[in-house]
Amino acid sequence: MGNYKFANIVINRPIKGPFTYSIPESIKDDLDVGSVVEVSFGNKIVIGYVIGLSDKCDIENIKPINSIIDKNLRLVPDILELTKWISDYYYSSWGEAISAAVPGVLKKSVSGKRSRKEKHEEDAAEFEFIDGSDTHLTPNEEQQDALDFIMSSMDAKSHKVFLLHGVTGSGKTEVYLQSIAHALKLGLSSIILVPEISLTPQTVARFKSRFKDKIAILHSRLLGSKRASEWHRISSGEAQIVIGARSAIFAPVRNLGLIVVDEEHETSYKQEDAPRYNARDVAIKRAEISKAIVILGSATPSLESFYAAKNGKFILIELSERIDSRLLPAVDIVDMREEMTRAKKIPIFSQKLREWIEKDISEKKQVILFLNRRGFSTFINCRKCGYVIKCKRCSVSLTYHFDKKKLTCHHCNFNMEPPEICPECNEAYLKYWGLGTEKVESELNRFFPQASIARMDTDSTHKRGSHDKVLLKFKNGHIDIIIGTQMIAKGLDFPKVTLVGVISADTALNLPDFRAAERTFNLLTQVAGRAGRSDLGGRVIIQSYTPQHYSIQAAKTHDYNTFYDKEISLRKELFLPPFCHMVSLTIRGRKEERVFKVSDDLKASLEEEIKSKDIDILGPAPAPISKMKGMYRWNIFLRAKAAEDITSILKKALNRSKSSGIIITVDVDPS
Repeated sequence: MGNYKFANIVINRPIKGPFTYSIPESIKDDLDVGSVVEVSFGNKIVIGYVIGLSDKCDIENIKPINSIIDKNLRLVPDILELTKWISDYYYSSWGEAISAAVPGVLKKSVSGKRSRKEKHEEDAAEFEFIDGSDTHLTPNEEQQDALDFIMSSMDAKSHKVFLLHGVTGSGKTEVYLQSIAHALKLGLSSIILVPEISLTPQTVARFKSRFKDKIAILHSRLLGSKRASEWHRISSGEAQIVIGARSAIFAPVRNLGLIVVDEEHETSYKQEDAPRYNARDVAIKRAEISKAIVILGSATPSLESFYAAKNGKFILIELSERIDSRLLPAVDIVDMREEMTRAKKIPIFSQKLREWIEKDISEKKQVILFLNRRGFSTFINCRKCGYVIKCKRCSVSLTYHFDKKKLTCHHCNFNMEPPEICPECNEAYLKYWGLGTEKVESELNRFFPQASIARMDTDSTHKRGSHDKVLLKFKNGHIDIIIGTQMIAKGLDFPKVTLVGVISADTALNLPDFRAAERTFNLLTQVAGRAGRSDLGGRVIIQSYTPQHYSIQAAKTHDYNTFYDKEISLRKELFLPPFCHMVSLTIRGRKEERVFKVSDDLKASLEEEIKSKDIDILGPAPAPISKMKGMYRWNIFLRAKAAEDITSILKKALNRSKSSGIIITVDVDPS
């Protein structure tokens, strides 16, 4: 490594660095750029990453590096370049960005605790529950055109981004599989990102059966030793195909030729902690560095991606038909306002949905019911004084869970016994309102006592492998009806499912989020795509109190283009993404008046920095959930043509607004 005496090191802290350390003789021969080391920082011992070496240093009394974590673990130049871009674009330190790229188990963290970065990814998956078919299917005409395009770009080693827009069931996975096989022929490696591994077991099984031991699987719940061995299999070149959730984008593959981002519109590709990166955008940057191909696949692409494809930044490939020309399921929209008038109460199931469930069960077919809300009742309030029982630490109502007989906060997990009298007026007028998956399950048991019913949400499937157990039973026909949250909307392919019911299409539509219509359309289209995936055909029944909304009407006809045209014109009018980039600042603290004062001061500092730049400031305003885990929260949004215009002015403004006990987080391109 040459005769260097000093190393420039960055650490996983929100401080810029790098910091200079001397290199002890004992580790001199094993240390290089990319090494992961242990260093003293202040009065703590922390993990550091070597980003440069030098033989001169003007500072005296420099601390030495304590040790190298693992001399076989070295970050390759591509990953160092990628993490530097992440730190610049997503406004984090380089050390935080590198730390996100190195699995906690490989850092053998000094504290011995599991890395905080890993806890937000998916549950463990035991993907063995279904045999993936390893038959090499003959592509239809549309698939073949797509493959010709992708393979010729791979042959030419030219970096291109393809947006594969295919209706549900159109055979996107087969295009991925044959593109990966072509990359292998050329001696190139592939990375396949899926939103959440545990929710896409069938997809993973197909990859495993086609490529056997060439595949490595990375996800955060792998046991430590297994995760480390998979990492080393990849870096040694033994595994040339990596499949995993968002952090798999950092896998140390050799000769990267292809990155696939399946369901590219999914919000789970966005990291919640610093650095708050979006794995889809990081995938595009990594492919650019490696001159590799990217395939972004979705039946409902994000507006940003479709806009980029329409404007020639990406190459659009359309798969407009289902495999074997199977028809998309018929979609009926039921106006629940009329049902309510007829039933003189708020019904859970419309008459039409009940009749179709009855019919399909009697014919030994299967039903999926979807409701994006856990629990039994969404809130409890007093009919006399209007008091709603809320979490003591968060500004949200508590959800009643019937099986535990407890009120629970879905943000901080606080729980309590439900009171029998109102804590405010001491009267026994408490009523359980709203609707969750547990309530739907109990009503199903009442209406269809003969049916075998299972619930699939994060409450019922939090144990390792429990997703698979439910899905295996469903696949084998031991369950007639499955009721679940959005985890049942993705990637599942069950031939006997002929009916999908959406209990309430309005859940996401009423959220204070400019992407509410997009999320609603995506979810309805994805859920509807679970029906009619065999010759038995399929039907989808969507229950809604706002049936005329354009997102619901477009989902009825599986018409992405109509939805896109309407939504993009609204976004343009309001100057929202993809016509601008947004940066969200969240100011948090335990004292509300201090949070407000810092927010106000920060806005003034930003206005001073902006001056001639074309940047809008929105806020400050209380966050939609204005108190969480005992912390008051205020937001400021900034928007401009380029994210870099905003991040370039943030540093000075944030330095001026530093205040003890107040935390300010920066989220670039919030999801």
